Amino acid sequence: MASKLGLAGGIPERRVRPIWDAIDSRQFKNALKHCTTLLSKYPNSPYALALKALVLERMGKFEEAFSVSLNAKDVLYTNDSLLIDDLTLSTLQIVFQRLDHLDMATNCYEYAYAKFPNNLDLMMGLFNCYVREYSFVKQQQIAIKMYKIAGEERFLLWAVCSIQLQVLCSNGGEKLLLLAEGLLKKHIASHSLHEPEALVVYVSLLEQQSKYGDALELLTGKFGSLIMTEVDRLRLQGRLLARGGDYAAAASIFQKVLELSPDDWECFLHYLGCLLEDDSSLCKGENNESTYPLKLMDFQVSHLTDEAFDSRLSNASYLVQKLLKEASNDTVRCPYLANIEIERRKLLHGKGDADKLVEALVQYFLRYGHLACFASDVEIFVHTLDLDKRTQLLDKLRECCESIPTNPRKTLGQHITVFKIQNIVGSMLTLSINELETTAVKMTQMFCENLPLSKELDAQESMYGEDLLSMACNLLVQLFWRTRHIGYLVESVMILEFGLTVRRHVSQYKILLLHLYSYWNSLPLAYEWYKSLEVKNILLETVSHHILPQMLASPLWSDSTDILRDYLRFMDDHFRESADLTFLAYRHRSYSKVIEFVQFKERLQQSSQYLMAKIEISILQLKQKANNIEEGEGILESLKQGVQFLELTDEIGTKSLTFNEELQLRPWWTPTYDKNYLLEPFEGVAYCTGQILDDQIKRSQAKLVNTIEKRSLLPRLVFLSIQCASSSVKGNVEANGSVFDPKLSSELRLLLERYANILGLSFQDAVGMAFDISSGLKDAEAWSCNLIDWMNFFVFLNAWNLYSHEVDRDSNKHGTTWLVNLILKKCILDKVRSMGAPESSPGCDLPHLVLLVTEPLAWHIMVIQCCARSLLPSGKRKKKGGPSEQCNIELCQEVQDSIRCVCETIELVRDWLNKQMSKSDNDKLESILSSLKRDGELGPWKVYRVIETLTSSSTIDKGLGDVITGALQSWSPVDITRKIITSQRTSLSNFLRICDSKIKSVKELKAQL
Repeated sequence: MASKLGLAGGIPERRVRPIWDAIDSRQFKNALKHCTTLLSKYPNSPYALALKALVLERMGKFEEAFSVSLNAKDVLYTNDSLLIDDLTLSTLQIVFQRLDHLDMATNCYEYAYAKFPNNLDLMMGLFNCYVREYSFVKQQQIAIKMYKIAGEERFLLWAVCSIQLQVLCSNGGEKLLLLAEGLLKKHIASHSLHEPEALVVYVSLLEQQSKYGDALELLTGKFGSLIMTEVDRLRLQGRLLARGGDYAAAASIFQKVLELSPDDWECFLHYLGCLLEDDSSLCKGENNESTYPLKLMDFQVSHLTDEAFDSRLSNASYLVQKLLKEASNDTVRCPYLANIEIERRKLLHGKGDADKLVEALVQYFLRYGHLACFASDVEIFVHTLDLDKRTQLLDKLRECCESIPTNPRKTLGQHITVFKIQNIVGSMLTLSINELETTAVKMTQMFCENLPLSKELDAQESMYGEDLLSMACNLLVQLFWRTRHIGYLVESVMILEFGLTVRRHVSQYKILLLHLYSYWNSLPLAYEWYKSLEVKNILLETVSHHILPQMLASPLWSDSTDILRDYLRFMDDHFRESADLTFLAYRHRSYSKVIEFVQFKERLQQSSQYLMAKIEISILQLKQKANNIEEGEGILESLKQGVQFLELTDEIGTKSLTFNEELQLRPWWTPTYDKNYLLEPFEGVAYCTGQILDDQIKRSQAKLVNTIEKRSLLPRLVFLSIQCASSSVKGNVEANGSVFDPKLSSELRLLLERYANILGLSFQDAVGMAFDISSGLKDAEAWSCNLIDWMNFFVFLNAWNLYSHEVDRDSNKHGTTWLVNLILKKCILDKVRSMGAPESSPGCDLPHLVLLVTEPLAWHIMVIQCCARSLLPSGKRKKKGGPSEQCNIELCQEVQDSIRCVCETIELVRDWLNKQMSKSDNDKLESILSSLKRDGELGPWKVYRVIETLTSSSTIDKGLGDVITGALQSWSPVDITRKIITSQRTSLSNFLRICDSKIKSVKELKAQL
């Protein structure tokens, strides 16, 4: 290649180096000057042109960069005398990739490969292009060609990985695996194997075909030594034996692993499972998609005889005792947990003693009860016990805590563990209101009393007793749910704000506060705490569910756009960079990572949240421009009139969506994005059981799939609605002579039927229900759970009927325009009347009111604007005389009535908003803080009093250290309350601004008519 001869793309390297140096230092203007100088000396050099295109792209001049890139490509294709090298092509590839024209980079490499079919550098570049395109078949073909030319093992493994990806991620049949196996066998016969990853790939290939015996033979033969770490090799061997059904041999292998690595809890579970022949996690070879991790998997009742069962558990006990003797320190927990697991298995088999299981748990508590992980370690074991034994266990753990403390940190950790076990057992849920208050006070006092333990810690380190405030908050929220006394909600906010004053980086406090503020109509404050979590990279996929649904139902359009853009930018960047990582894995012979990277990319591409975000950001853009029909049409034009989202819904049916949210981090009262127990009356505490939680998650996921399909129809429904409305004026044609295509009306009818079906009714039933509700024959509660969706449906139905008149013809009732005006006004009026003041009415229907105004009412205004535009004389349209004139007069009257009704409706909302905004902040402050004043022995003041006592300047303990003392002195409940009030005012003012802009646009339209 030219670059190997001291040339770069056919140009001396000394002339190119300054350009790359300038690019690396981001001095793009200097780089462009150097490119101009270089092109003056080498005007027909593709490499010089590619460098200029790269610099232009980095400067943000995308169109110019694309033009220069095409010029370089044309020079490559037309000048046969030029030397084509990989450096030129790779530079062009970077530019084309960044400009989303990767196909052109592939074309360049394919052209070069056709001219120089034996050039390995060009072939690897072409392989890289196919990796970026995820063209697994082409990857396989070019990799085999490279293998035939060079005979290198790595190229064969590239081909084998490409075949595996065809089977795992495409529609490749399993016969392809036989081809890959044959290629490897042939290579081993002639060249042997030399790389550890080659062996791993071969074993995984055989596992995919369930050829466990062949894989074992390979692993235990001469190639097994390629896996240098003995424990890794034994784990793989044990897995293959278990999946092959040889449980005895598998158990023996897992025993060796435990002897080498005694703290491998997962390995012990596999060992015990193989002993009892129930290790389904290995035998089936399936991924565990349960909400609970492997260590909490339920045990299947063994089919072994009692004698065999006893004998095998005796062997397991002997091994555990041996491991316990060899354990050198308390950091090795697995053998102690193993004792508990053995007792659990006996109990489940009907041969155990619950008292022994309780005693084993107590002994484990004495050794590890101070650790934060203790409760999660023993949760499955506690659930095995009946209610009496759970109570007995809890009593014994309390007794252990009451012994003479030797280490204050360990004693604190044990007390926290007891509270957690109390929650697992369920006794927290049966406490009376007074007992809940007492427990919350005890937790808060314990946190305050142990603050001196944290005085020497770094600001980034976790405090001792951090969990206490979170648990106290959960109890206070439960008290609020049961009593509806807002003071408990205020207390829960105060203790979390207090905790964050002491230590600013406690994420669990921030997440709890985020949800409490969202519930309490203080979304701007919730968003501030979300931003303080510094959610970046993949956390945008797993954590943004805490705030995104609430933001999409809020008037905070700018902040919502920021969240969606940041998330989509990360996802799109990752999809681009994922190909780089995949090719890097190929180059570094990390073939298992190749599969992992591709599968992870596929999982993210099928993310339900990713699809929803792509839809919602477009709908948000449309909502922001809905006051001006021309701007709204511009947004729809950029969305291809909504057609691209219809294609998206078609993909949903062919792909299985993934749900990647970390729901374990959500508070108990809102386990999923669409469920909030605080919005419902208190009906007991069964919500916390694992099965109910799993069922709720499944319902939420199924609902989300329907929501994605429903929302993806909206842009197209809006487009078709305004088209039908524009053509509702009889005898109206465009200035260019074009007329309305009746197929659009038919398409709108089909989409309305599909929309109604998603909501659970047929099209005719949905129309009938609308008339019944408007006439009072049915209560609007019939569709209150999908209120916004049904109102959208009625708006689009009216637009379709303005053109078709089919609904009017099929009934002797009022027209659909009257219907939409009436129902919209009725629903919004009901919402306004039912809402109290935001500061004293947490959980009020403000999000629903915002959505009613910004979606169905906004779409209705767009329809009205289109009708009015068609009625107004203009140079663009011609009026035809004749019998249609009377119809147009009637339509004009309907439009005027609609404008008046819409204006009155929005003014109702504006009046309510102005009323809330006119209230004095001091009155609101007094209202909130008065809920914390003592009123008898019961009520929300006890927890708050603990913190107030600690933070009063006269009682602050000087032994807390300067940092904590300064934090306590700065804590102010008045300032926190003012932040809440300001946040609520910000939400209201944003909503008021939206209402004012809509009233202004409607009045301007009225003036034109």
